[in-house]
Amino acid sequence: MQEQLHIPFRFREQVEDLAKELFYCALATPEQQNTQIASIKTAFFAISKALDCGLCNTKWSQFSTAIKALKPKLEMDAMAAYKNDPAAKSLREVYLAYPGFYAIAMYRISNILHNLDIPVLPRMISEYAHGVTGTDIHPGATIGDSFFIDHATGVVIGETAVIHNNVIIFQGVTLGGIKVEKAMAHTKRHPTIHDNVIIYANATILGGDVIIGKNSIIGANVWITKSIPEYALVTYKSDIKITKR
Repeated sequence: MQEQLHIPFRFREQVEDLAKELFYCALATPEQQNTQIASIKTAFFAISKALDCGLCNTKWSQFSTAIKALKPKLEMDAMAAYKNDPAAKSLREVYLAYPGFYAIAMYRISNILHNLDIPVLPRMISEYAHGVTGTDIHPGATIGDSFFIDHATGVVIGETAVIHNNVIIFQGVTLGGIKVEKAMAHTKRHPTIHDNVIIYANATILGGDVIIGKNSIIGANVWITKSIPEYALVTYKSDIKITKR
């Protein structure tokens, strides 16, 4: 029998509002966080009930504790953007105007929910961020500290991707799977990126067995389906020719 689905009016908008509140809560002072968490709790439980998430006070306590502890990670992400982008004039600019930073923050929030085995809601938050920033990061991905996405638009990071520390990626990068088959749902399908790797625009890296070694540079427009060793430079040679008309 097909499941009878009832979606409350303006439910997606309610989730988007919750995501926005969680973003500001994660960056607030401890005193502000306590006040904001108390006001968020009611909306959070109402949304969870509508999704039949089975949320209990224990999971709420774990989630709220994790949100309040998220700020140092977000500060490292913001600092990575500020240090690595010559166009960044201040950390305030990164916090308020960088879509890559916002996408990472939404990922870190949705990842907490994902790790608590709360269904649907993590994906709704990540898809909200996708719509706002053009960056699609699955909540199940594993991402380390000091992560920077420059320009953001068109980035795709799959569910089983693993990204270590101090990684920089540019617009249009895909960390995806070679095959799209339902039978692979519980298989590692997406690549692993080690420390200090830079991946330039429109590079595509596919496959769960693919590992990009630390301190490597992946050039723009490359297509990778095999592992890359440490300290490697991978480039794409264009055959473009320019002649007079």
